[in-house]
Parts: sequence; structure tokens; C-alpha cells
Amino acid sequence: MADAVIPAAVLRNLSDKLYEKRKNAALEVEGIVKSLAAAGDHEKISMVINLLTYEFISSVQANHRKGGLIGLAAATVGLTTEAAQHLNQIVEPVLDSFGDPDSRVRYYACEALYNIAKVVRGDFIVFFNRIFDALCKLSADSDPNVQSAAHLLDRLVKDIVTESDQFSIEEFIPLLRERMNVLNPYVRQFLVGWITVLDSVPDIDMLGFLPDFLDGLFNMLSDSSHEIRQQADSALSEFLQEIKNSPSVDYGRMAEILVQRAASVDEFTRLTAITWINEFVKLGGEQLVPYYADILGAILPCISDKEEKIRVVARETNEELRAIKADPAEGFDVAAILSIAKRQLSSEWEATRIEALHWISTLLNGYRIEVLSFLNDIFDTLLKALSDPSDEVVLLVLEVHACIAKDQQHFRQLVVFLVHNFRNDHSLLEKRGALIIRRLCVLLDAERIYRELSTILEGEADLDFASIMVQALNLILLTSSELAELRDLLKQSLVNSAGKDLFVSLYASWCHSPEAIISLCLLAQTYQHASTVIQSLVEEDINVKFLVQLDKLIRLLETPIFAYLRLQLLEPGRYTWLLKALYGLLMLLPQQSASFKMLRTRLKTVPSYSFSGDQVKRTSSGNPYSQILHHIPCGSQISEDGDVNQDVGTSNLHNGINFTSRLHQFAQMQRQHRMHAKVQAQSGNSSASSSKDVQRSEESGHRLPLGNSEPPSRSSRKGPGQLQL
Repeated sequence: MADAVIPAAVLRNLSDKLYEKRKNAALEVEGIVKSLAAAGDHEKISMVINLLTYEFISSVQANHRKGGLIGLAAATVGLTTEAAQHLNQIVEPVLDSFGDPDSRVRYYACEALYNIAKVVRGDFIVFFNRIFDALCKLSADSDPNVQSAAHLLDRLVKDIVTESDQFSIEEFIPLLRERMNVLNPYVRQFLVGWITVLDSVPDIDMLGFLPDFLDGLFNMLSDSSHEIRQQADSALSEFLQEIKNSPSVDYGRMAEILVQRAASVDEFTRLTAITWINEFVKLGGEQLVPYYADILGAILPCISDKEEKIRVVARETNEELRAIKADPAEGFDVAAILSIAKRQLSSEWEATRIEALHWISTLLNGYRIEVLSFLNDIFDTLLKALSDPSDEVVLLVLEVHACIAKDQQHFRQLVVFLVHNFRNDHSLLEKRGALIIRRLCVLLDAERIYRELSTILEGEADLDFASIMVQALNLILLTSSELAELRDLLKQSLVNSAGKDLFVSLYASWCHSPEAIISLCLLAQTYQHASTVIQSLVEEDINVKFLVQLDKLIRLLETPIFAYLRLQLLEPGRYTWLLKALYGLLMLLPQQSASFKMLRTRLKTVPSYSFSGDQVKRTSSGNPYSQILHHIPCGSQISEDGDVNQDVGTSNLHNGINFTSRLHQFAQMQRQHRMHAKVQAQSGNSSASSSKDVQRSEESGHRLPLGNSEPPSRSSRKGPGQLQL
């Protein structure tokens, strides 16, 4: 029937290999269809369209397919305003031809659809999604002519969409989102072009659907093509400006995307993402509260970025975020932020670790109760941070610890864990021990810190560690400016109850180290007890380690800290026990050592005059010490230097300090250390000869002097706890 409508010659020419013949045949078809449309014979028009579809477009011959496509376009032109009735019948076979294996057929399909679209305009919108899908594929066609034709068709379709009120953005977005992850550069250009065009249409709310394709746009920022990167950046900049001017934006969904993109390996992508996050933090307000932790997780690594621009924006964003006051009741997740800060404490970058600590400190100040409830989750990490190679990080960690330790329970926990860390990592004690202890003494009460450490170390099972730790604490006590008040308090041990209590408290753990005890006694001016301790030492105590520590003490005696002690040597008659203690130390040192020569030189400077009130006594001997006791009045007892007391019963109990009991305490602790050394020797940690020496010392039942209440007399210069002159 359709053959009767269209002459056979026209049909032959429509499938001819020559373009001109096909074109002329198409014009004949256009005229025929126009006549049928004028007559209102739509049945015959449908027959013509079916003929062109099934006899030509479905043919295996390429020229037939080309002719069929030209014929359908011509039929549409002939229908003009009547085309809408047959549009589905016409467009479907043309769209199917976009996938034809012959590039020329695909080209004619683009041309045909272009001509059809020009005729039907807005009625064309119902096919938009299928047309968009086809154009998306053709934009990456292998034939440049097909690409060119597709671009022409694309521009026409964009014009139709922008002027149409039937376009459905809701139906289009899923298709756009599906295509956004395509890597082909031509497809990417095509997609960015459509996003830009649709965003320019006032009646189309692309901003509301931005979260659906935002990730795809950020993907394009790292494209190898400069043009694509530029187009994507331009589109993103336009959207960001719209966000700033819009009263209602879905910040949450986009924040999740930005957080991921802030960790991109591409520098430009990171910069754009962190810039967006910066604007979101400023604009988002309460909407972003549930996403604070994720945002912080993106910001902290960028603070240490190799690119300065990124670092600057990240720092600004970090400060903006930290300044916002949020309520946990409104979704502010303290635990999540703590978790992020904890994770970033392991960052390889110092700046990031520092900011993570600032966040923990901020949370402690603003949400103390909540933070302490999660303390077990972060405490170990905070303790490990004390080993950080950066001093600034360590100092900040200590500030955080000090803030936590305001409560007694957490104070005790901090000190216990600190000792535990020092025990497990001796290098931490060696490299950072002084810094940590000194800083904690500033942030918290120095006396409180030292009392707690002493209590813990008194019962320490690892005797070797206890000795090392006490020696370290003692050195800090003697040398640190931060502990000046503590030293002043100890100097008053014999006259002040607070000083006495501190002395007794430290004494218990200082017993782990003979050198530390001697130092403590010299600092507290309990010189008689220092002398007694020195004489209580046995041969096993005087080893290389002891001599090394003793050398340090001798050198410390020459520092300004012990200036008061050296000045007391101006009155040898009054400070007899000090002189005796120093001579005791001298006798323990090897004569060829530098410390021996240093101390001997100092003792040689002790004047031969004993200044006591208005009386000046001069000794006849070149050794002033040998004559000092000769001038002590008969019947007097010296309990401590500078205090001549007639009551013998108080000689071992001064200001409530029972020195006899303290000496027992020291002796017992040193006995434990010797037994420990013996066990180590027997297990092969020391030589067999050392093992035998320790055993002989233990079997000898060596008795430590428990007091020194009897002063030397003219008739006898020997007595328990006294030097032999």
C-alpha cells in the first residue's frame, strides 16, 4: 500500500549510493507526506513511516539505512505541526541507528534527528533521556565527522531544553549521576557542558541536586586535559557562589564528598575541596554539627600539606571549626572527634600532631565530663605521644595530661602509667625524662608529683629500674630551675614540718640509690645522717655505677645550687658533720679521678679559722679538720651541724625525723639490691668472681651502723658511723 503512495522510482533513488539522488528522493517523500497531512490521511502517513523504517532502516544495506533516515527526516518536515502524532514512530528508529556499526549511518542518524528536532522543538522533550544517553555515547565516537554532527545536534537539544517548560530535572539527574564517573575526556566535556547549561536556566534547580554529581565534578579536576580541568573548576566555582547566596543548602551530603576529596592525591583537587570545606564551615553552622568529626579528619592532614595554599586554608578552617560552640545534645559527637584526634596523633607530620593535641585540649576545656568518659580510649595513645620526636608535641601532650590530672584519680593514673612507660622504655627516660618531669612539675604541683613518684617507686619490684629512676629524679631535683621551691623546702627539713614531711616522703624511694640518699641529705642539711649513710656502705655498693653517680654529685657540689653548702665550710667548727661527710666521699673516690682532685681542692680551701660568734679559733695544724673536734666543749653532743644540744636523747630524733629508723630503711633497701645483684650474678649476668664476692659479703653478716650519737672524744677517735682520722 505504501508502495502505491511512494513511486517506485523514488524508492530506488532513496537507496541509491549517490547522495544527490537520495536527497532528491527525500524531497519527493516530503512533498507526498505534506499532501497526505493536508488531506488528514494519517493512516497512509503511518504506512509511509513504517515503510521507511522496516524496508530501509532495518535493511542490511548501508545505503538503504541512510536513505531511510533521510526519508524519516523529510517526512517529519512534511508533517510540520502534525508531526507530534507520529513522533514516537519516527524518533525510535532514528535513535536505534545511533548504534549502527557504519559510521556514515550514525552520521546520517545525527543529521536526521537534528532536522526532526528543528521541526518538533518542545515535543521533542519526551525523548530527552534517550537522546541524552545517545549523545553521550556519540560524543566519544571514533569518527570525527560523527562527533561533529553530534555536537551540532547537542547544541540544538540544549536550546530546546532551555526554552522548554516540560523538561524534568528529577528524571534527568539519575542519568547524569550514572555518567559522571566516565573517564573518557569527550564524555566529560559533554557532561560539564550540560551541567553548566542547565544551571544557567532559572527554572531548573541544579543546586538542589548538586550532591548527586558533585563527586563527579571533583573527579574531573584531576583530568589530564587542561580544558576539562578548567571547565570543571569553572562549574564548581559557579556552584560555590550560588551556595553562598542560597538560603537553603544541603551541606551534609556534600560535606561527606568534600571530606573524601580533601585526601586526593591531586593537589588541585585537595585545594578546591579544602576551599569548599572552609566556606561550608563558615556558612553551614548547625547543619554541619553531625559532620564535625569527618571535617576535622579532612582538615588535620591538610595542615601539613606540601602546598602552602592548602596549608593556609586548612589552618584557617581549623580555627573556624574550633571556635564554633556546639552542644552534644544537638549531635556534636565528642567521641568521634576524640577518635579523629587520636588517629592524627600517629601522623608523620608534626604540625598535624600538634593540632590534634590542641583539639583534645579544647575538648577537655569545653566538654571535660564527656572527654573523661572516653579517657580509656585515648590514654594509651597520649602516653605513647610522650615519646614523640618533637619537643613541642611532648610539651603539648604534657599540658593535656596535666589538664586530665586535675582530678586525683586521674593524677594517680597518669603518674602510674608514666612510670610504667619509663620502665618499659628506658630510652624515653633517658631522652625525655627530664623534660617530662620538669614540665609536669610546672603544670601540676611539683611536690605532689615528687611525692606520688616516690610512693610508686618505693614498692617498685624492678630494682634496677627503681635505682635508675630515682637517680634521674634526684638529678632533676638538684638541677632544674622549676624545682627551686622544692629544694628550698627540703633545706628546711630540720626546722620546718612541711620540709620534714617531704624529706621523709622522698627518703623511702631515694633508698634505691646511695648517691641519691647522700644528695638528699646534703640538700636537706642532715649532714650527720649523710655521714652515717656514707660509712654504712659496704664493698659491694662501691662499684662502677656508684662511682659514676658519685662523680656527678661531686661536680654538682661545685654548682650554684650548692653554694650555701660551700659557704657553710667557712664554719668548720659548726658544720663538723658536713666536713666529715665530704671527707667520707673523698675517701670513696679513686685518687687519680678528676672528681677526687676536685673535692680535695675544695676541702683544702676550708679555712684554718673556725668562726663562731665573736670568737675566732685558729688551729695549729695544716689540716683544719683534724683539730675541729678538739674545740667542741666537753660533754656536748652534736645532733646535726650547727645545733649543739646538751640532751643526748635527741641526737637521733630531730624535728620529728627518726634518723635511726631512716637508716634501717636504707640498710634494708640496699640489702635487697645486693641480694638482687647476687641472683643476677648466679644466673650468669655477672662474672663468677663477682658472684663469690657477693656471697661472702652476705655470709659475713656485715652490720650497718644504726646510729652515731657518740661524738669523737680526745681519748678515742673511733666510733660507729664515724670516719677514722
